[in-house]
Amino acid sequence: MADRDFKQALYREFARIGAALASDRRLEILDVLAQAPRHVEALASEVDMSVANTSQHLQVLKDARLVASEREGNRVLYRLADDAVLRLWLDLRDVAASRLADVRVLAESRSLGPGEEVVSAGELERLRISGAAVVIDVRPRLEYEHGHLEGAVSIPLEDLPAQLTDLPRDRRIIAYCRGAYCTFAAEAVLTLRAHGFDAARTDDGWAEWRAGDVAGGDR
Repeated sequence: MADRDFKQALYREFARIGAALASDRRLEILDVLAQAPRHVEALASEVDMSVANTSQHLQVLKDARLVASEREGNRVLYRLADDAVLRLWLDLRDVAASRLADVRVLAESRSLGPGEEVVSAGELERLRISGAAVVIDVRPRLEYEHGHLEGAVSIPLEDLPAQLTDLPRDRRIIAYCRGAYCTFAAEAVLTLRAHGFDAARTDDGWAEWRAGDVAGGDR
């Protein structure tokens, strides 16, 4: 194959990945699948799309080998193809945050206002190991069961009000969720602080720990 033909064919293949990523809805699907595999019906509910539209987006991602599937009885389970796809998604997100001011503005809109504290990954680990804090995972239970930070307690956001009495008041409560752009942890901290708890959140989440960005992930 001539050099020009080789390069055109090669970049055409590379472009398949770019084309598959060129959809906000497909990026959201990747973000959800980064937390745990999903059946199409559950995924459609999570991203607020019809099952038909979700299936179409999944097929595009599957054609680009970004997601894989396996049949479980009458249903199909979808997951990220491998950790390289997870790394690709996190890298894309990080580049967008560093290059696009609107991303930073949107991220800052989650601020809880004066007195808010965002705990770093290192501080979170120190507090957890020393016993000075209780770490709660406020993602859906399915995601916690797929993988979570060692020692974290599963309290899905919708269950938090009913489980406040189970939390100690003599230790800090640190909430985490899906990562830097998930709002679950910020909402959990609002609820905790409204009930008198010393609460903070971390912007790191399971996807970052799994990808090796943060030490201490429990696979």
